[in-house]
Amino acid sequence: MTIDTGINTSDVIVIGGGTGGYSTALRAAGLGLDVTLVERDKVGGTCLHRGCIPSKAMLHAAELVDGIAEARERWGVKATVDSVDWGALVATRDDIVARNHKGIEAHLAHAGVRVVRGSARLTGARTVRVESAGTESAPGVRDLTARRALVLATGSRPRTLPGLDPDGRRVVTSDDALFAPGLPASVLVLGGGAIGAEYASFHRSMGAEVTLVEAADRIVPLEDADVSRHLTRGLKKRGIDVQAGARLLDAELLENGVRARVRTARGEIRTVTAERLLVAVGRAPVTEDLGLDAAGLTTDERGFVVPEDWGRLETAVPGVHVVGDLLPPPSLGLAHASFAEGLLVAETVAGLESPPVDYAAVPRVTYSSPQTASVGLSEAEARARGQEVDVDTMPLTAVAKGMVHGQGGMVKVVAQAGGGQVLGVHLVGPNVSEMIAESQLIVGWDAEPSDVARHVHAHPTLSEVVGEVFLTLAGRGLHQQ
Repeated sequence: MTIDTGINTSDVIVIGGGTGGYSTALRAAGLGLDVTLVERDKVGGTCLHRGCIPSKAMLHAAELVDGIAEARERWGVKATVDSVDWGALVATRDDIVARNHKGIEAHLAHAGVRVVRGSARLTGARTVRVESAGTESAPGVRDLTARRALVLATGSRPRTLPGLDPDGRRVVTSDDALFAPGLPASVLVLGGGAIGAEYASFHRSMGAEVTLVEAADRIVPLEDADVSRHLTRGLKKRGIDVQAGARLLDAELLENGVRARVRTARGEIRTVTAERLLVAVGRAPVTEDLGLDAAGLTTDERGFVVPEDWGRLETAVPGVHVVGDLLPPPSLGLAHASFAEGLLVAETVAGLESPPVDYAAVPRVTYSSPQTASVGLSEAEARARGQEVDVDTMPLTAVAKGMVHGQGGMVKVVAQAGGGQVLGVHLVGPNVSEMIAESQLIVGWDAEPSDVARHVHAHPTLSEVVGEVFLTLAGRGLHQQ
């Protein structure tokens, strides 16, 4: 990491060292700009330290446990799981996070990014005051000035519910769920979006009784309805009690857990007692104590900082840009979208022509078991925009590799009617997170089914189903009636 030399003026100041912030800093430095990155915690942000990376490490362990059960029950491999060594699992997870953290620090150091530790508060359009504990060689208060641009990348935090203050043991959020002590025997998950589905899946794999409650009429409600249906079926098949269209009425903290009352979609009142309650009802942008008013900035009613120019992600205050979770929709609050936003802002500040982020072509993945992956418009979204569409759906078990995996799932493609542009691709099943890149290119390059149908997909693979759906839409399908 570049040592903080006490220099107070830079071309670019980035506030926040998460995915959006450090990608902005690295690209700007790579383009020859002098960059200062201010971070009050650890570079890497929520994604590396509390979100994407540690959760996917834990979900990989869950896949191994599920694989042993499948080996025994389906394939005749006489294997069992005696127990899960929680300490060893945590140590592996933490090692992966630590190595990634060191890697980011090394990249920043190599790029020449100056990192200042402390809490930042804006004092003007391009001026920042940073407060830290301080040492004799590094004062506790620093005033910084950006010559070209100030980039806000302070991220988000989990939303909570009134009366359910997280205590890290009985009531947890996605920030601390995987850091709570041990494995609970029962879990109540509030919120059936991607985060809720992933944590419900993990705890079920680890043997917990899981109830998943979603207020909308289906889980992962931002995804295509068929994706929700297949994911619900897969989670229920694994023994997860999925309650969509349900609402939490109240919750009582017990000595070793929580007792909650839930109104189901049918109007029944159910009492659910669990060792742990996970609140996964979304995330809120972090702007408190940032001093936005001093820079002439405001937020919308949801707390987001809205850019004046989405093509540059620049606010109404010239030279002040926003990336990551501070952005409202159509930004997706996804780490990989933040990387793209960071590249855009850095290149814009450096004077380069940089293409705006095409949010419609940013893939979305839920790492539950089964997984979901999608890109582009759902069928309902396409029709709501007045599009006449052709839709084709095919189960993964229509091909041999899908039968081998034995987890079900499907591929669904939404295209303009009459062989026109592909508008959306939606996948559910094992490992579909690794299959979505092809579909991202298809949607992002405005391909038509006939463009894809001429390319040969390897056999036997799950991706054959993607190829077959496009063959069918192009009028050349072999395996569908």
